[in-house]
Amino acid sequence: MEVKILNHPIVKHNLSIIRDKNTDCERFKNALKRITYSLIYEATANLPTINKIIETPLCEANCEVFDSRAQLIIAPILRAGMIFCEVAQELLPFANVHHVGMYRDEETLEPVWYYDKRKDIKEDKDKVFVLLLDPMLATGNSAVDAVENFISKGVKEENIVFVSLISSPEGVKRLTDAYSKVQIISACLDDKLNSKGYILPGLGDAGDRIYNTLD
Repeated sequence: MEVKILNHPIVKHNLSIIRDKNTDCERFKNALKRITYSLIYEATANLPTINKIIETPLCEANCEVFDSRAQLIIAPILRAGMIFCEVAQELLPFANVHHVGMYRDEETLEPVWYYDKRKDIKEDKDKVFVLLLDPMLATGNSAVDAVENFISKGVKEENIVFVSLISSPEGVKRLTDAYSKVQIISACLDDKLNSKGYILPGLGDAGDRIYNTLD
Protein backbone atom coordinates (compact mmCIF):
# COMPACT_ATOMS: atom_id res chain seq x y z
CA MET A 1 0.00 0.00 0.00
CA GLU A 2 1.24 3.46 -0.85
CA VAL A 3 0.92 6.01 1.95
CA LYS A 4 1.80 9.55 0.90
CA ILE A 5 2.38 12.04 3.72
CA LEU A 6 2.59 15.64 2.55
CA ASN A 7 5.78 17.33 3.67
CA HIS A 8 5.41 20.99 2.78
CA PRO A 9 5.88 24.17 4.86
CA ILE A 10 2.42 25.53 3.95
CA VAL A 11 0.80 22.29 5.09
CA LYS A 12 2.83 22.17 8.30
CA HIS A 13 2.06 25.80 9.14
CA ASN A 14 -1.68 25.34 8.69
CA LEU A 15 -1.65 22.08 10.63
CA SER A 16 -0.28 24.01 13.59
CA ILE A 17 -3.24 26.39 13.33
CA ILE A 18 -5.90 23.69 13.32
CA ARG A 19 -4.26 21.71 16.13
CA ASP A 20 -4.37 24.73 18.46
CA LYS A 21 -7.33 24.41 20.84
CA ASN A 22 -7.67 28.22 20.83
CA THR A 23 -8.25 28.41 17.06
CA ASP A 24 -11.84 29.50 16.41
CA CYS A 25 -14.17 27.90 13.87
CA GLU A 26 -13.53 30.45 11.10
CA ARG A 27 -9.73 30.24 11.30
CA PHE A 28 -9.95 26.46 11.59
CA LYS A 29 -11.94 26.13 8.36
CA ASN A 30 -9.74 28.58 6.46
CA ALA A 31 -6.55 26.75 7.47
CA LEU A 32 -8.11 23.40 6.63
CA LYS A 33 -9.17 24.68 3.22
CA ARG A 34 -5.59 25.70 2.43
CA ILE A 35 -4.38 22.20 3.29
CA THR A 36 -7.17 20.61 1.26
CA TYR A 37 -5.89 22.07 -2.01
CA SER A 38 -2.59 20.24 -1.51
CA LEU A 39 -4.36 17.00 -0.59
CA ILE A 40 -6.64 17.01 -3.63
CA TYR A 41 -3.77 17.91 -5.99
CA GLU A 42 -1.79 14.93 -4.70
CA ALA A 43 -4.78 12.57 -4.67
CA THR A 44 -5.55 13.24 -8.34
CA ALA A 45 -2.01 12.94 -9.66
CA ASN A 46 -2.73 9.63 -11.40
CA LEU A 47 -6.06 10.42 -13.03
CA PRO A 48 -6.11 9.43 -16.72
CA THR A 49 -5.59 12.09 -19.37
CA ILE A 50 -5.78 12.16 -23.15
CA ASN A 51 -4.19 14.38 -25.76
CA LYS A 52 -6.26 17.14 -27.33
CA ILE A 53 -5.40 19.66 -30.05
CA ILE A 54 -6.56 23.19 -29.20
CA GLU A 55 -6.20 26.52 -30.95
CA THR A 56 -4.24 29.15 -29.08
CA PRO A 57 -4.36 32.79 -30.29
CA LEU A 58 -1.18 32.00 -32.25
CA CYS A 59 -1.26 28.36 -33.39
CA GLU A 60 -2.36 24.82 -32.61
CA ALA A 61 -1.12 23.18 -29.41
CA ASN A 62 -1.14 19.58 -28.23
CA CYS A 63 -2.50 19.56 -24.67
CA GLU A 64 -3.52 17.02 -22.04
CA VAL A 65 -7.06 16.98 -20.64
CA PHE A 66 -8.94 14.64 -18.33
CA ASP A 67 -10.23 11.56 -20.12
CA SER A 68 -13.98 12.19 -20.43
CA ARG A 69 -14.60 8.45 -20.65
CA ALA A 70 -13.54 8.11 -17.01
CA GLN A 71 -15.90 8.60 -14.07
CA LEU A 72 -14.54 10.39 -11.03
CA ILE A 73 -16.45 10.06 -7.77
CA ILE A 74 -15.90 12.39 -4.81
CA ALA A 75 -17.08 10.52 -1.71
CA PRO A 76 -17.08 12.51 1.55
CA ILE A 77 -17.74 10.51 4.70
CA LEU A 78 -20.37 12.54 6.56
CA ARG A 79 -20.26 14.80 8.27
CA ALA A 80 -16.67 15.95 8.63
CA GLY A 81 -15.68 14.83 5.13
CA MET A 82 -17.90 17.52 3.65
CA ILE A 83 -15.27 20.15 4.51
CA PHE A 84 -13.09 18.67 1.73
CA CYS A 85 -15.95 18.67 -0.76
CA GLU A 86 -15.99 22.39 -1.63
CA VAL A 87 -12.36 22.37 -2.73
CA ALA A 88 -12.70 18.99 -4.48
CA GLN A 89 -15.68 20.21 -6.51
CA GLU A 90 -13.93 23.47 -7.32
CA LEU A 91 -10.97 21.58 -8.77
CA LEU A 92 -13.05 18.75 -10.27
CA PRO A 93 -16.37 20.26 -11.40
CA PHE A 94 -17.11 17.25 -13.64
CA ALA A 95 -16.97 14.74 -10.77
CA ASN A 96 -19.96 12.98 -9.22
CA VAL A 97 -20.48 13.46 -5.47
CA HIS A 98 -21.42 10.34 -3.51
CA HIS A 99 -22.33 11.03 0.13
CA VAL A 100 -21.31 8.29 2.56
CA GLY A 101 -23.16 8.58 5.88
CA MET A 102 -21.84 6.79 8.96
CA TYR A 103 -21.09 7.66 12.55
CA ARG A 104 -18.91 5.98 15.13
CA ASP A 105 -20.48 4.05 17.98
CA GLU A 106 -18.61 5.48 20.95
CA GLU A 107 -18.81 2.19 22.85
CA THR A 108 -17.61 -0.24 20.18
CA LEU A 109 -15.78 2.31 17.94
CA GLU A 110 -17.47 0.59 14.99
CA PRO A 111 -19.12 2.55 12.15
CA VAL A 112 -22.92 2.74 11.95
CA TRP A 113 -24.34 3.39 8.46
CA TYR A 114 -27.25 5.77 7.92
CA TYR A 115 -26.86 7.09 4.34
CA ASP A 116 -25.45 5.99 1.00
CA LYS A 117 -26.43 8.38 -1.80
CA ARG A 118 -24.79 7.72 -5.14
CA LYS A 119 -25.02 8.13 -8.89
CA ASP A 120 -24.95 4.96 -10.99
CA ILE A 121 -21.42 3.72 -11.54
CA LYS A 122 -20.24 3.18 -15.12
CA GLU A 123 -20.14 -0.36 -16.47
CA ASP A 124 -16.47 0.00 -17.43
CA LYS A 125 -15.06 -0.25 -13.90
CA ASP A 126 -11.48 0.24 -15.17
CA LYS A 127 -12.41 3.89 -15.74
CA VAL A 128 -14.09 4.56 -12.37
CA PHE A 129 -11.97 6.45 -9.81
CA VAL A 130 -12.99 7.26 -6.24
CA LEU A 131 -11.67 9.87 -3.81
CA LEU A 132 -12.81 8.96 -0.28
CA LEU A 133 -12.65 12.05 1.94
CA ASP A 134 -12.44 12.02 5.73
CA PRO A 135 -10.34 14.41 7.86
CA MET A 136 -9.41 11.75 10.42
CA LEU A 137 -8.15 8.23 9.71
CA ALA A 138 -8.34 7.03 13.30
CA THR A 139 -9.31 3.41 14.00
CA GLY A 140 -9.70 2.80 10.27
CA ASN A 141 -13.05 1.05 10.73
CA SER A 142 -15.07 3.63 8.80
CA ALA A 143 -12.42 3.78 6.08
CA VAL A 144 -12.52 0.00 5.58
CA ASP A 145 -16.33 -0.01 5.44
CA ALA A 146 -16.35 2.87 2.93
CA VAL A 147 -13.80 1.15 0.69
CA GLU A 148 -15.75 -2.11 0.87
CA ASN A 149 -18.90 -0.20 -0.12
CA PHE A 150 -17.34 0.83 -3.43
CA ILE A 151 -15.57 -2.45 -4.10
CA SER A 152 -18.90 -4.25 -3.65
CA LYS A 153 -20.24 -2.04 -6.46
CA GLY A 154 -17.44 -3.13 -8.76
CA VAL A 155 -14.91 -0.31 -8.29
CA LYS A 156 -11.34 -1.55 -8.51
CA GLU A 157 -9.33 -1.37 -5.31
CA GLU A 158 -6.37 0.30 -7.03
CA ASN A 159 -8.68 3.08 -8.30
CA ILE A 160 -9.61 4.22 -4.78
CA VAL A 161 -7.69 6.94 -2.93
CA PHE A 162 -8.37 7.67 0.74
CA VAL A 163 -7.75 11.34 1.57
CA SER A 164 -7.30 12.35 5.21
CA LEU A 165 -6.04 15.34 7.11
CA ILE A 166 -4.46 13.38 9.97
CA SER A 167 -3.88 9.63 10.15
CA SER A 168 -2.95 7.31 12.98
CA PRO A 169 -0.57 4.34 12.62
CA GLU A 170 -3.42 2.08 13.77
CA GLY A 171 -5.78 3.42 11.11
CA VAL A 172 -3.20 3.11 8.36
CA LYS A 173 -2.46 -0.49 9.40
CA ARG A 174 -6.18 -1.38 9.54
CA LEU A 175 -6.78 -0.06 6.04
CA THR A 176 -3.50 -1.50 4.75
CA ASP A 177 -4.27 -4.96 6.08
CA ALA A 178 -7.74 -4.95 4.55
CA TYR A 179 -6.99 -3.29 1.19
CA SER A 180 -3.34 -3.15 0.23
CA LYS A 181 -3.94 -1.48 -3.16
CA VAL A 182 -5.80 1.57 -1.84
CA GLN A 183 -3.62 4.67 -1.72
CA ILE A 184 -3.67 6.92 1.37
CA ILE A 185 -2.95 10.63 1.04
CA SER A 186 -2.60 12.44 4.36
CA ALA A 187 -1.21 15.71 5.65
CA CYS A 188 0.29 14.07 8.73
CA LEU A 189 0.86 10.72 10.43
CA ASP A 190 0.38 11.21 14.17
CA ASP A 191 1.65 9.15 17.10
CA LYS A 192 -1.16 6.85 18.22
CA LEU A 193 -4.79 6.48 19.36
CA ASN A 194 -5.99 6.98 22.93
CA SER A 195 -8.35 4.59 24.73
CA LYS A 196 -11.37 6.37 23.21
CA GLY A 197 -10.12 6.01 19.65
CA TYR A 198 -9.02 9.64 19.22
CA ILE A 199 -5.77 10.46 17.44
CA LEU A 200 -2.90 11.87 19.54
CA PRO A 201 -1.78 14.62 19.40
CA GLY A 202 -4.58 15.13 16.87
CA LEU A 203 -6.92 18.11 16.97
CA GLY A 204 -9.97 16.85 18.86
CA ASP A 205 -13.26 16.11 17.08
CA ALA A 206 -12.90 17.41 13.52
CA GLY A 207 -16.65 17.60 12.89
CA ASP A 208 -17.34 19.59 16.05
CA ARG A 209 -14.55 22.06 15.28
CA ILE A 210 -15.58 22.45 11.65
CA TYR A 211 -19.27 23.00 12.40
CA ASN A 212 -18.87 24.78 15.74
CA THR A 213 -20.80 22.21 17.76
CA LEU A 214 -18.37 21.89 20.66
CA ASP A 215 -19.98 21.66 24.09
